[in-house]
Amino acid sequence: MPRFRTIDDLDVRDKRVLLRADLNVPVKDGTVTDATRIERLGPTIAALVEKGARVVVMSHFGRPKGPDPSQSLRPLVAPLSRAIGGRHVEFAADCVGPAAERVVAALQPGEVALLENLRFHPEEESNDPLFAKELAALGDVYVDDAFSAAHRAHASIDALAHLLPAAAGRNMQAELEALGAALEHPQRPVIALVGGAKVSTKLDLLKFIVSKVDRLAIGGAMANTFLFAEGRPVGRSLCERDLADTARAILADAAARGCEVILPEDAVTAEALEPGAVTRTVGVNAVPATAMILDIGPASVARIAAALEASKTLVWNGPVGAFETPPFDRGTTAIARKVAELTRTKRLLSIAGGGDTVAALHQAGVADALTYVSTAGGAFLEWLEGRTLPGVAALEAAAR
Repeated sequence: MPRFRTIDDLDVRDKRVLLRADLNVPVKDGTVTDATRIERLGPTIAALVEKGARVVVMSHFGRPKGPDPSQSLRPLVAPLSRAIGGRHVEFAADCVGPAAERVVAALQPGEVALLENLRFHPEEESNDPLFAKELAALGDVYVDDAFSAAHRAHASIDALAHLLPAAAGRNMQAELEALGAALEHPQRPVIALVGGAKVSTKLDLLKFIVSKVDRLAIGGAMANTFLFAEGRPVGRSLCERDLADTARAILADAAARGCEVILPEDAVTAEALEPGAVTRTVGVNAVPATAMILDIGPASVARIAAALEASKTLVWNGPVGAFETPPFDRGTTAIARKVAELTRTKRLLSIAGGGDTVAALHQAGVADALTYVSTAGGAFLEWLEGRTLPGVAALEAAAR
């Protein structure tokens, strides 16, 4: 597990704490439509406030080209206040300069401020050291609680962490501990379940993960490419035929490393991807030429379930079927509920992440039943690919 300080290691009483959050949440007509990321920030702010800190929250939002009122963080003041029990949140009309300095200077111990969108300044995304120094001037301590942005080498994530005493917030800490338990010092056997639409988007993940796990189950449309590579018919299914050689190379590498690869044995097929479509479940050697594979069948679900029962740790990224369109959600839902059952009975440590995966878990009603569910998206995927994340590396360097 990466070595990093947490907020429990810091003396923040009466100090200005620059708290890097990821408040890039969906907003429609000035109203936040999903406050999950804001709510997850609550425990970190509460802990800092309890310690007597002056908390200065900063975040990016969208991809503005300079100051843009439509991408202001001002609409987030009310939901942020609710996330910390109704405590007042002051808003600064900029993240650096006089407007920010006035608001931060007026903060008393236990008070909270939110700075304007970091990306109103192009220097943020260019990791500009002078911009980082401007931010650093507003604080005494730096806390990063934005794992979902940890794969970005931006000023508030990378450069700033080298200028002040730095530590991980509660979310960052939980994410790093969960991922460390899954891939760095796991309870074995370890199984990875990788799904989604395309092999091409997860090549690095597949190449890296076979060296880390004992079993790899592949589902979703990306499994079609592997089935095609084995000479099996895939009909009109989504399939990257030009990656057949790559798929065979991944299978060969897995075999050489002693990693068992589990591919679908049967499939739910249909002539069209539409709600309530007429389906036919067939073996993977009998997919009709006019049909599409849109979900795994019951035999495949049973095999993955058996592999889960024989494992101690699960890393899951990607659904195994077109779960957004019933009835092609059945395979993913069945597996999700099996994972939840094994997790509840302490037989499996389960880590899942990625936008579609999280949505599928919510749809199955088990998102709260897994050991840890990451909402980090790109950062979660890059971690699974074995990449160095600038935000994590900066915290590690700060702890040395």
